[in-house]
Amino acid sequence: MMWQAKKTEPAAKAAPVKAAPAAKTTPAAKTPPAAATPDAKAIAAIEKAGGSVRPVAQEDPRLDVSFYLQGAAIKDEHVAPVAQLKNVVTVHLGRTSVTDAGLAHLKGLTELTMLHLEGTKITDKGLVYLKDLKKLTYLNVYGTAVSDAGLDHLKGLTALKSLYVWQTKVTDEGIKKLKAALPQVDVVKGW
Repeated sequence: MMWQAKKTEPAAKAAPVKAAPAAKTTPAAKTPPAAATPDAKAIAAIEKAGGSVRPVAQEDPRLDVSFYLQGAAIKDEHVAPVAQLKNVVTVHLGRTSVTDAGLAHLKGLTELTMLHLEGTKITDKGLVYLKDLKKLTYLNVYGTAVSDAGLDHLKGLTALKSLYVWQTKVTDEGIKKLKAALPQVDVVKGW
């Protein structure tokens, strides 16, 4: 038997595909850039001043705002953008030049649980702005001009667990009165 190569017929040529007619286009309307959200503007202002805004954890909308280690350059006006943020649970203003006027910006932070004010220029007058922060559990006023009169503004903070008053004008008598109103609070006066 003889083997013959099988002849193959040439493949049929594919018919050319006609391109669809181009759609008439008009110049795209310029879309204005999306306006920055109030949160984004506030965060930008805080970061420009040297502060930071970080989520407490991944997938957690709560925020930690810190001006820690920014020193005397941080003044009351730098705290103002914090008031525009939602879900702030921690604010660290320790060792800044913040005064009583700066605390006015914090009075609406109803979710606040921790507040560092150590080494600031706050006095008794500023603590009045904290009286409605019902979730506040930690407050550090170490090294400030706070006295017994300032503690009176804290008596309604039923969630308060830790209060640091070392190197302030707070007396044992003032602590005793505060503990009568808030027996759960641990007041640290120093060594």
